Amino acid sequence: MKPPPSSSPFWKLFNVMARTNVAVYRASGGRFGGHIKKAPVLLLHHTGAKSGKERVQPLIYLDDGDRLVVVASKGGTDKNPAWFHNLMANPETEVEVGRDRRRVRARRAEGEEREGLWPRLVEIYSDYADYQTYTDRVIPVVVLEPR
Repeated sequence: MKPPPSSSPFWKLFNVMARTNVAVYRASGGRFGGHIKKAPVLLLHHTGAKSGKERVQPLIYLDDGDRLVVVASKGGTDKNPAWFHNLMANPETEVEVGRDRRRVRARRAEGEEREGLWPRLVEIYSDYADYQTYTDRVIPVVVLEPR
């Protein structure tokens, strides 16, 4: 089912649910709110590119050795999620994986690197393949490297 447009009130409700997920995740150390379907979830810290406000977003991730990989899908809507823009403006950040907090630097995967990661991401969360069919934009893949 195609997602509502990025301007839809649905996304305000979605953000409220995400904040609830963050609280549950932290309270349980990731035991609750730590998976979507069978895919693992981390908490991504990001700073508003314009506002400077600190934010936290729960996201599915791929564990890739010492790197973590996330997808800026926003369900396949017409626009990238705000956290993606924030990360590109302020790439040095932190993530929470369970009770572990890690300092990372974000960068967009391009070309062959992205093409190699995409099937692995679809393997852990098959909805990504559908999301790509909903939009003309190439859904960004973001690599979080330790710093």
